[in-house]
Amino acid sequence: MNNRLFGAILLIAGTATGAAMLALPVSTGRAGLFPSLMAMAFVWFYLCYAALCLLEVAISLPKDSNIVTMAEHTLGRWGKVLASISYLFLLYALNTAYIAGTTALFQDLFEDVTGIRVMQVIMAAPLLIVFSLLLRRGVKAVDAINRIFMLGLVVSFGLLLAVSLPYIKLENLLEARWQYVLPSISIVLTAFGYHVVIPSLASYLHDNINKLEKAIWIGSAVPFVGYAIWQVATLGLVPMSGIETAYEQGMSGAELLADISHNNWIAGVDTLFAFFAIITSFLGVSMSLLDFLADGLKNRAIFRFKWLLAAVAFLPPLYFACVYKRAFLSALEYAGAYGVVILLALIPALMLWRKRYSLNLQGPTIAPGGKGTLVVFMAISFCFILVETLFKLGVIHG
Repeated sequence: MNNRLFGAILLIAGTATGAAMLALPVSTGRAGLFPSLMAMAFVWFYLCYAALCLLEVAISLPKDSNIVTMAEHTLGRWGKVLASISYLFLLYALNTAYIAGTTALFQDLFEDVTGIRVMQVIMAAPLLIVFSLLLRRGVKAVDAINRIFMLGLVVSFGLLLAVSLPYIKLENLLEARWQYVLPSISIVLTAFGYHVVIPSLASYLHDNINKLEKAIWIGSAVPFVGYAIWQVATLGLVPMSGIETAYEQGMSGAELLADISHNNWIAGVDTLFAFFAIITSFLGVSMSLLDFLADGLKNRAIFRFKWLLAAVAFLPPLYFACVYKRAFLSALEYAGAYGVVILLALIPALMLWRKRYSLNLQGPTIAPGGKGTLVVFMAISFCFILVETLFKLGVIHG
């Protein structure tokens, strides 16, 4: 395996691995270990197909195109508008989840040390100020900080497994309640979103299809294995009643373990792992959101002030994170069912349809199947959106 292919695999794995990992045990855990693993496997395969659709279109278009410009090339102005709205929605939803997750951790830590419960907005303010100052320094500064946090993420995850695995109870892993699989799909979708890097990887690997396909399959399988191990560790420690309570309260998997564990080592390492998992995701998403806003608002003089851009990026998600009790889980659910499905699955399938059957763009065939496969794939995508909408409206329960 050459160096570039290895780098591409790591980039896909790193992009997919994020704070949604913390929500997986709570959201999918109500169904039990085996049903949750089946749901993860289905979504992994579904989004791998979406990645192949996107790759086929990317290779057929000019270099350095992102998803929004690719949508404009293939779907026209309406495609660009839909992709832009979906992109903004996804980033705002993710930032809402990350702000809710970090402030909850800080609140609990501050309360443990001082015995005082501080308002969420007060806990969020210092973090967002530091983030804004850091992001103003550019990609180089963010990359340097992110490398440190990524190392912390890997080390804390390994420590967490080491201290928690001896306490796993086999009976906790044998429960299966299939009726809770569908309500968890939206979170699983969020956990496998890496597609925004594919156009860049096509250039990086010089359009080598064999290497690009390997990068997609192997790179996305790495977080799948990590998620599976995390599921076993969490669901083996926590009884079903604890998972039910955590889901209703919108807790993360880390908060759940810290709350239910009577082992100080598990609680401490778990809090560290949660912090690193959220911050590494938060940095990348915040940088992408600021860049997107700066590009879209570059002709508006008032938004040339970077502090105003930071306010536009952070204040709306801060409001939702403070107002809604289940902000962490709810924001990730919306991000998966609408942002991920529309931007990273439905739009790539529509672009591929136009590329193959309307525009007749030159390029190799990468995504398997023809019109029938694309129709089934798009139907599944609409079903994901419909199911989540019905859950949110209370038409069906889970």
